[in-house]
Amino acid sequence: MSTSTSTTTHTYTQTATYLSDVIMGTIGDVLALLGIKPSGSTRWDQDQRAIAAWIEEQSLDTVVLECSRPDGTVRPIFEFPVTYKATGQGEFENSRPAMARAHAKLSSVPSGTTYRLFCTFRTSRPPQTGWTSGTRASTDGLRSTSFGTLADAPHASASARYLR
Repeated sequence: MSTSTSTTTHTYTQTATYLSDVIMGTIGDVLALLGIKPSGSTRWDQDQRAIAAWIEEQSLDTVVLECSRPDGTVRPIFEFPVTYKATGQGEFENSRPAMARAHAKLSSVPSGTTYRLFCTFRTSRPPQTGWTSGTRASTDGLRSTSFGTLADAPHASASARYLR
């Protein structure tokens, strides 16, 4: 008779790293599709580390990508809400391919459009390098489309919403 045992341990750090990677990767995909050049790699890495830290401590509510057009309007806006799980159960899965199929729904933006990232929080959080408080653009009058779950991990998941 043969016996085998398997043990899997997923830490909050693994979940946070995974979700921040998927969220920032999706933001990079959207920026590339819209023709908006992302910030330098140092800033990009800094943002990803901050998002991962806030997910790990469970203070992060939503990561927001705002596209600011040269005429001052802000659209499109992408929101990536994070939902936390009490159980720590589940696998690391993502739906970035489904998001890629949804790219056809994205409208183009004029040359000179820039972007800003915002985070909203469920609880107080420690400061992260390069992040300060700011004011989000109004979403009044914008139509939204939900892309559903973007990524799932043992301790949390992230979804995606597009406002135009």
